[in-house]
Amino acid sequence: MTINAALTELSALLGDRLSRSKPDLEAHGASETHFAAAPPDAVAYPESTGEVADILRICHAHGCPVIAYGAGTALEGHTSAIAGGISLDLARMNRVLDIRQGDMQAVVQPGLTREELNRELRTTGLFFSVDPGANASIGGMAATRASGTTAVRYGTMRDNIRALEVVMADGRVIRTGSGARKSSSGYDLTGLFLGSEGTLGVITELTVQLHGQPEAISAAVCAFERMEDAVDAVVAVIQIGIPVARIEFVDAESVRAVNAYSGTDLPAKPHIFVEFHGSESAVAEDAERFREVVDEFGAEGIRTATRTEDRTALWTARHHAYWACLGLKPGATAVVTDVCVPISRLAEAIEETRADIAASTIPGPMLGHVGDGNFHAALLIEPGNAAELAEAKRLASRMAERALRMGGTITGEHGIGFGKLAYMEAEHGAAWDVMGEIKRALDPANILNPGKVVRGQ
Repeated sequence: MTINAALTELSALLGDRLSRSKPDLEAHGASETHFAAAPPDAVAYPESTGEVADILRICHAHGCPVIAYGAGTALEGHTSAIAGGISLDLARMNRVLDIRQGDMQAVVQPGLTREELNRELRTTGLFFSVDPGANASIGGMAATRASGTTAVRYGTMRDNIRALEVVMADGRVIRTGSGARKSSSGYDLTGLFLGSEGTLGVITELTVQLHGQPEAISAAVCAFERMEDAVDAVVAVIQIGIPVARIEFVDAESVRAVNAYSGTDLPAKPHIFVEFHGSESAVAEDAERFREVVDEFGAEGIRTATRTEDRTALWTARHHAYWACLGLKPGATAVVTDVCVPISRLAEAIEETRADIAASTIPGPMLGHVGDGNFHAALLIEPGNAAELAEAKRLASRMAERALRMGGTITGEHGIGFGKLAYMEAEHGAAWDVMGEIKRALDPANILNPGKVVRGQ
């Protein structure tokens, strides 16, 4: 059983849609962050569920690894071909199959990106809410159980997926879930595949929940003298129950980076970005209540934006923060890590992390979707500098340990890949072994994204 034998059969099946060109291999083996390149042996471009099933049957027979690939925006080495094999690029499976306006649902293929879906929905009065920042593919977002800026109001991918079509390791095609909003029928297989990072099956179709476009939207941004005041203000807003659609935190370093990258003129201080959705009167009332709360924590220079172009500029600057932060250390790459803690421990977690980074030898701007206790650090390092990489990993490890100590999780949205494998046992204990048992039951040949999420097979 060899990879080359599998590639011979796959070439006969796919023709020129099986690529072995160096640029394709390099692109599919690269990482957004610090991980070394790990290119596959070939890249396959299927165009249907049937082709995905045929590919997996061939790879299963030959023991050839298969790494499902969406838009390539994951941050923990999820799509790296660390055991070789093929990268299964689903970009050509990118159609909207059905829009069910009455049920507020859409049926889509996995290669469709969230921005493409929302363009298709513009005339329907509906939108797909999950916004991780990057223009990720819907299939990739499901496979990593993505979250983002709007999760505090609309939920994560877990809350917005109703059904899946999945191709199993041996080529069987199954369907999980239904168009119904709830079910008591058997195991929740939909939930099992969400967040499995392509280690249990390849998602080829999704039924996603949509939401009504709000009548009015208002955004605001404000500064604080101290980081702890900004975070305490966020916690107060959430605990009081002001229905924010988004509430984001960025520290002073991130603001300096965003100003330089996006041409904004925000004061170089910690900031909160916030957005409200609803009727005209409700949005105005929520914005005023927000102002009253943050004023108590010393908020400065509250700016509001109701015009679409102004709000877009504000959130574009926030979404580009990662690339902006790289500019703080020219030529740098980053160890990008995230954790999530109970909201009552958020201020403590961020302050301890800030102190750790301040005492270290490398910069680490911080930001996050703090409305649900999730925050990130971009630990900037010089490529090839072993000492800086070791220091960044030490800081990331401290963040993970701190999150667990506070009753949280080692990742709120980035996922595990192979970058966070070292912390899985500490979080899950014997449950991590159960995950491995599920993996072996569904993928006994260990061809699906091997080396990720579970203990080495």
